[in-house]
Amino acid sequence: MKRPALKNFRRIVVKVGSSLLVDSQAGEVHASWLAALVEDIAKLHKRGCEVMVVSSGSIALGRSRLKLPRGPLKLEESQAAAAVGQIALARIWSEVLGHHGIGAGQILVTLQDTEERRRYLNARSTIAKLLEWGAVPVINENDTV
Repeated sequence: MKRPALKNFRRIVVKVGSSLLVDSQAGEVHASWLAALVEDIAKLHKRGCEVMVVSSGSIALGRSRLKLPRGPLKLEESQAAAAVGQIALARIWSEVLGHHGIGAGQILVTLQDTEERRRYLNARSTIAKLLEWGAVPVINENDTV
C-alpha cells in the first residue's frame, strides 16, 4: 500500500518522545537531530501546513539541569524536575522554531483538561488561535501537578 505524501495533508501532529529529544548519557538535547526535524517542520509550515508538536522531555531535561542521579524519582522529585525542565523545553522549542521565523506556543495539559468539556474547549480554542496566527503549538503533559 502506498503511503500518501506529507504535502497532501493540511494538518500534521509530530510526536517527540524524551529519548529522541534528550541524550540520556550526556543529559543534553540531540541538537543536530532537533535542527533537522525543525527544518522539515519549517518546510511544511512554509507550504501552508498546520503543524503541532507533542513533546515530552520536561522531566529528562529537568533531571539534567539539576544534575540528579539516575534511577527512579519520588513523585515530588519528578514533579520538581518537570518544573525545571518545562522552562528549558519551552525555550528550546521557541529558539529552534524562531530560527525559521516561526513562533512557538506552549500548552501544558492535564487529564482533567481532556475530561472536562469547558477546559477541553479552552485548550482547543488556544490551539486553533495559535495555528491561525501561524505559530506551532508545542503540547506537553503538565507533569508538575
